[in-house]
Amino acid sequence: MPLQANSFSQINDLYSRLSGESIFAQSGSNDGLVPAYSLLNEMIDLAGDAPELVGPMQELLQRLDRLLSESKPFDAAAVEHLRNFVNWLPLALMTARLEPLKAAGGLPPMAPVSDPVAAALPAVKTATADREPEEELLALQMEENRELLGEFHAEALDHLQQIEAALLVLDANPADRDALNGLFRSFHTIKGVSGFLNLGPMHRLTHEVESLLDLARTDRLRLGPAIITEILRSRDVIHEMVCQITNALESGKLPDRIIPVNALIKSVRELVQATVEALAEEEAGAVAAALHAQETTSPFGEGGGDRTSKGVSSSSIRVKIEKLDSLIDLVDELVIVQSQLGASGGAFAVEAEPITRNLARLSLITKELQLMATSLRMVPIKPTFQRVERLVRDLSRAIGKSVVFETCGEEIEMDRTVVEEIVDPLVHMVRNSLGHGIETAERRLAAGKPAQGRLRLAAFQEGSSLVIELTDDGQGIDTARVLAKAQAIGLVPVDANPAPDEVLNLIFLPGFSTAEKVTSVSGRGVGMDVVKRNIDRLRGQIQINTQLGLGTTFRIRLPHRSSVSDDLVSGPEPVGLSCSF
Repeated sequence: MPLQANSFSQINDLYSRLSGESIFAQSGSNDGLVPAYSLLNEMIDLAGDAPELVGPMQELLQRLDRLLSESKPFDAAAVEHLRNFVNWLPLALMTARLEPLKAAGGLPPMAPVSDPVAAALPAVKTATADREPEEELLALQMEENRELLGEFHAEALDHLQQIEAALLVLDANPADRDALNGLFRSFHTIKGVSGFLNLGPMHRLTHEVESLLDLARTDRLRLGPAIITEILRSRDVIHEMVCQITNALESGKLPDRIIPVNALIKSVRELVQATVEALAEEEAGAVAAALHAQETTSPFGEGGGDRTSKGVSSSSIRVKIEKLDSLIDLVDELVIVQSQLGASGGAFAVEAEPITRNLARLSLITKELQLMATSLRMVPIKPTFQRVERLVRDLSRAIGKSVVFETCGEEIEMDRTVVEEIVDPLVHMVRNSLGHGIETAERRLAAGKPAQGRLRLAAFQEGSSLVIELTDDGQGIDTARVLAKAQAIGLVPVDANPAPDEVLNLIFLPGFSTAEKVTSVSGRGVGMDVVKRNIDRLRGQIQINTQLGLGTTFRIRLPHRSSVSDDLVSGPEPVGLSCSF
C-alpha cells in the first residue's frame, strides 16, 4: 500500500538529518556512524507500510551494525553505501507515497556500492526520469514559523554573501579547496533549513546545487566558468526568495510572485551530466584512484570541518539594527547630560573636590562608552567590494572585455549607513570604467598595452577622512571631446574656456554622455549624476584624475561619522549637537 502522509513527513525529516550525517562520514572515522544507525532504526519503524523501502534500509542498517559490533569506524564500502542510500531515498519515498509499487513497476534501483561512476551521477540519473513538479509560491507559514524564519533569514543572508565570495575565488582559482568546502557548507546549510521549513522551491534548487558541489569536492566534476555562472544564477534566485522572506517579516505581506526554479535546475543537471560524463571518458582509469584518495582526506581540508567553524560563531550574536540605533541615541543623550553635569559641578569645584573627581571619572567613562557605541555601527567594506567584484565579472564578460579586478583595504570599517549608500555610486563608476574607460583587447594591443585591462578598487584612511579610489588603466577622459559635446548640447557657451577640472565635472550632469550609441552599459547619461548626488548626500567629495591614453582615477573622500560632536558652550549650559548621515 502507498506510504501514509504522516509517515512520509516523518521519514522525510529523518532523511534530512541522515543526509547531514552522511556528509561527515569518512573512511576511518566514527563521525556520523552512531547517529546514522539510530536514524535508520527510526525510519524502519515508520516504513512498515512500504516493505520495498524497509529492505534497503535494513541492508544498510546491517552493515552499520557490523561496524558497531566490531568497534570499527566507517570503511569505504559503508560510506559509499550510506551516500548511495541518501541519493536514492527521496525518489523512492515519492514513488512509495504516490502509487502502489506493483502498478508502478517497483521502486527505482539504488546505485550498487561497486559502481563508482553510477554513484557519481545520483541526482542527474534519478531526477531526469521524473517529471519536474510545477513551479510554486514560497509557502512561509508565518503563524507557525515566524521566529524560525527570522533566524533563518539572517543566517541565509550571511551564507549568500559567503557563497558569492567563494564563487569569485573559484572563478579565479578552481583548485581552491577552502573556497569549495565553504561553498558546499553554505549551500548544505540553506538546503537543510529550507527543507525543515518546507520552503519547497528553495530546497529543491539548493539540493541540486549541493549535489553538484559534492561531485566537485570529490574530484568527480571540474568547476569551469559555465558551472560557476549557473551557481551564481542559483545564488541570485535564492537571494530573491530570501528577499520575499524579508518582506514578509517586515510588512507581513506573503509572497505573491512565483520565482521559477525548474529551468535553472534543468540547466544545472545538464551541466553536471555533460561535465561528469566527459570527465569519466577522459579519466576512466583514474576514477577509482580519485575516490580512494578522497577516503583519506577530510572534505573540509586541513583547517577543520564545519563543526569547528560553528564553534567560532558562538563568540558573536545577532542584534536588530533598531536596538542598536536606540542604544546609540541613548548614549548620545547620556553624553549631553554628562556635559551638563560637568558644567553645573564647576560651581562646587573649590568646596567639593570629591564631586569634581567623580565628574571627571564619569566624563571618562561616558566618552569610552560613546566611542564603543559608535563603533558598533561600523562594518567592514569588504561585502561592498565583493558586490563590485561580481559586477566586474558579469559585466566584462557580457561586453566582451577581459579585465583583472584588484582590491585593497577591504578591512577598512565604515558606518553602516555609509556602506549602504556608497554601493550605487561604486556600481555606476564601475560601469563607466568598463563601458567608457577600458578598451577592447584589439585597441589595447594596438596602443601597446596588455590585452587585459586592470581595474583597482581601494579604501584607506587619510587624516580624518575615509577615501575610496577606483582606478582603471583605460583610455582616460578626453576633456576636449567632453567640452565639445557640452557645447554642442548647450551646457557650455561656445566661446567659454573652462578649466580642466570644470570640464571633468560636466560628466556628473544629468543626461550627459559622450557615448556615440546607447548600449546596455552606457549612453543614456543616467549614471554619473547618481554618483555625485549620493556622494553629496553623504557630505563627501569626488575628484577625477585622468591622463589621456593611460587611465582614470575616481577619488571619493568621506568624513567619519560622529555621534555627538564636541560640545558648543554658550553661557553656563553646553549644547550637544547630534550629527548622523
